[in-house]
Amino acid sequence: MRLATWNILHGRTPADAAVDGDRFARAVAALGADVLALQEVDRGQPRSGMLDLTAIAAEAMGGAASRFVPALIGEPARQWRPAGDGDLDATADGYGCALLSRHPVLRWHVLRLEPSARFRAPLREPGAQEVTWIRDEPRVAIAATVRTPTGDRTIAATHLSFVLGVNVRQLKRTLRWLEALPGPRVLMGDLNLPGAVVRRVGGWHSLARQRTFPADRPMVQLDHVLSDERLPARRIRVPRPPLSDHLPLVVEV
Repeated sequence: MRLATWNILHGRTPADAAVDGDRFARAVAALGADVLALQEVDRGQPRSGMLDLTAIAAEAMGGAASRFVPALIGEPARQWRPAGDGDLDATADGYGCALLSRHPVLRWHVLRLEPSARFRAPLREPGAQEVTWIRDEPRVAIAATVRTPTGDRTIAATHLSFVLGVNVRQLKRTLRWLEALPGPRVLMGDLNLPGAVVRRVGGWHSLARQRTFPADRPMVQLDHVLSDERLPARRIRVPRPPLSDHLPLVVEV
């Protein structure tokens, strides 16, 4: 089974704000993932051409089962509100995480994570002259009970806060939540934490130790594939698609 996680930067290139649905689809297809975790996913956003990036990814994977869970409704870095469970089946503009599987999904699960109440971070959009100060956003975790060729397994995706301390608490809560779901379990995503911290905090096994950020000159691993059991990785890849500021992490088990 090939597992992959990728923070897609809502499908754009790092140098500009260009989003091309066909280019994104080709990049997803090239991963060859059986189960794919995506972060920074747009649905119906002007900045990404009003595209449904989850639907594009699902089609690129050959019609994979998929679930997009918005962390917020509205436009990121501008006007938005925290998403709730009532937004799961809505079609409003949203931003969050997605989980996709070529294997049958028996059940979906969602966890909502609180952001930092006070911390703000600087953001400069491509082509902008001024820095925008953005507040920490709500976060989500999505899990699926997946019927794999080797048995049922819970596989989850998340994108944690950029605020140190808050992301550690979110990771602990996510792992506790997963431990109450059917095992064995895998967690994938942009944890905004380096590998040493992730291993120390959670105690789960890292299936790959590869630098993934920034994409043009990777210095640190922020993107992880973790398991609550020891799974031998048969092959590890870090492709270099022509979009996003993160590199995908692909692990075959």
